[in-house]
Amino acid sequence: MEPVFREAAAQLEKDRPFVVASVIRTSGSTPQKPGAKLLVREDGSAVGTLGGGCVEGDIWFAAKTLLREGGPAIVRDYILNEDLAAQDGLVCGGTMYFLIDPTYSGNQRFGTFTADVLKAYEGGRPVAVASLTAGPRGSELSIGAKLLIRENGETVGSLGDPAIDQEAVKRARKLMAMGKYEYAALESGAEFFLEAYTTPPKVVIAGGGHVGRALATAARFAGFKVAVIDDRPEFSSRDRFPDVDEVRTQDFVAALREMPINANTFIVIATRGHRYDDLALEAAAKTRASYVALLGSRRKTVMIYESLLEKGVPPARLREIRAPSGLDIGARTPEEIAISLVAEMLMFRLGGSGAPLKLDDKYLQRIEAKVREPASTT
Repeated sequence: MEPVFREAAAQLEKDRPFVVASVIRTSGSTPQKPGAKLLVREDGSAVGTLGGGCVEGDIWFAAKTLLREGGPAIVRDYILNEDLAAQDGLVCGGTMYFLIDPTYSGNQRFGTFTADVLKAYEGGRPVAVASLTAGPRGSELSIGAKLLIRENGETVGSLGDPAIDQEAVKRARKLMAMGKYEYAALESGAEFFLEAYTTPPKVVIAGGGHVGRALATAARFAGFKVAVIDDRPEFSSRDRFPDVDEVRTQDFVAALREMPINANTFIVIATRGHRYDDLALEAAAKTRASYVALLGSRRKTVMIYESLLEKGVPPARLREIRAPSGLDIGARTPEEIAISLVAEMLMFRLGGSGAPLKLDDKYLQRIEAKVREPASTT
């Protein structure tokens, strides 16, 4: 959603009104998930998307109405029923909930945190933003109230109640590392949407061989920034990796010590031999990266783990390492292995299970029963 925040910053600088509509939660099957945003300018043009179709059109109309008539932030739900499916071809069966949040001249609520969010995207410390979507029962708190939460616990703004602010700060700490989100519904009746922002996910590939090359291509396609390290110039050249963000011709250990690595960094060890894998994995294990993976067999993994334990790498850190790495798809070629690795990285980052999405047999039985039912007579 970085383009939405960049456009918000541009509109704030010009002191022009705009509305940001955000998906704050969903249930069932929907065309977009929480965190998706659409910024609507005063002239009706927009940046971002909420999934297209009637959903986006209706939210755009609500945003335009707020810009024309004024008014506070509102929360709206949208049920994706069969009529909408027939009209737009969405074939969804869920419900989407939106926060439609206006910023007017003199009421620049977005201005209290837009600069911090952009700094986080650019490599600064992660931040989180909480938006109030419902006050405690019997209260009159302002819907859309904002609380900016910095990594060190400092805050700017308020959701209108110290207890709610405190809960938001506590939850934010768990989300910042990888830029995740959460919808919170408290016993008091208060509800808020919490979004964390950090640098875009980055893959550091230690090894510019066949798998490293295929992985760089697949990771870029999946939206990761990519850096490649190899101590051999012929395997770490711009000719070999023309489209990645960074290429280093350097010793693996030295590079991993020098590079800026945070919790949203993914490190894959795919060097040319056991000795280099051992040294590179030890260096990777000492970084802040949440995802560290080793390419290779179980036998090699066992041998390297024994060596790392002898060198003092904590057992708890070894348990976090993905080795052997990737999902079991029967991969053999470098390209297949790269897809297996990227699939696992996405599963780790997005919180998936890796299980097949194929319909369970119980659904097929229901479909068969429905199709076999005799047509009703009138």
